[in-house]
Amino acid sequence: MADIPTPGFTGSPLVRIDIERDNRAYFDQQLGSLSARLLRLDGLTPQVTDDGRLSWGSLAEADPEADLALLGLLDGKPRFVSLARVDEDPAQRNAAMNTALTMLEREEAATYAAARCLVDWHSRHAYCARCGQPSRVFRSGWARQCARETGGCGTEHFPRTDPVVIMLAEYEGRVLVGRQHRWPKGRYSALAGFIEVGESIEEAVARELHEEAGVVVSDVRYVASQPWPFPSQLMIACIARAESSEISLDANELEHALWATRDDIRAALEASDDAPFLAPPPYAIAHTLLSTWLSEG
Repeated sequence: MADIPTPGFTGSPLVRIDIERDNRAYFDQQLGSLSARLLRLDGLTPQVTDDGRLSWGSLAEADPEADLALLGLLDGKPRFVSLARVDEDPAQRNAAMNTALTMLEREEAATYAAARCLVDWHSRHAYCARCGQPSRVFRSGWARQCARETGGCGTEHFPRTDPVVIMLAEYEGRVLVGRQHRWPKGRYSALAGFIEVGESIEEAVARELHEEAGVVVSDVRYVASQPWPFPSQLMIACIARAESSEISLDANELEHALWATRDDIRAALEASDDAPFLAPPPYAIAHTLLSTWLSEG
């Protein structure tokens, strides 16, 4: 098997120190450290320095009414993020966000992904899903608990990750790529979909390809995975063998789909003038998946 390019949003040097999250004394100690730093965000968009790194400021910059989460340690120094409520669609990326993502180094983007997912999750989970009472931040910002002191049930809630399969169907030296209606003009990518309850990765790959494009596949193989913080997903990249090249498109899901050759994929990844489509951005695992398939040829 060919070497797999390192997916985006992975490789953060952040030491998460999970063992100390229930230790309030440790949290307070880090909070009072002179080396403590706060991640600078504009809503959910990171502030990025000219050299492609995250911008960190003083804890004094945080909203005094908001809780803080201890992300972990970088170079032995505590790093925090404010959990101030953010009213944004977490699945969407505006122009400023896209610009920041193209500037960030991969390891920096991975640290940002963890912080963003925490901020967004807390913004959307202020109330207990079991009894509806207000919940409060605990475990150094990595969980919430339904507050018994306000009549709650005490249930603990933890940030969730939604698993998503993203896959290429391969048939006689070509792979299937498609585009959604809302994507930038000319962009094509691997097909993707959420794993449903009671479903394996392999079953989800086969179901999604058949539902969206009418393609029947087998021999599903795993390639790589990637956290995707829009809003909080785990992208599981796979390649499967298609039984035929017939396409029956679900127009509600896809605007168009096509079978691409290795020359097509190479031209798209290299952003050649004669490329038949615009490739997904390098930080997306679809880019990793296409690169992997190309190198296997």
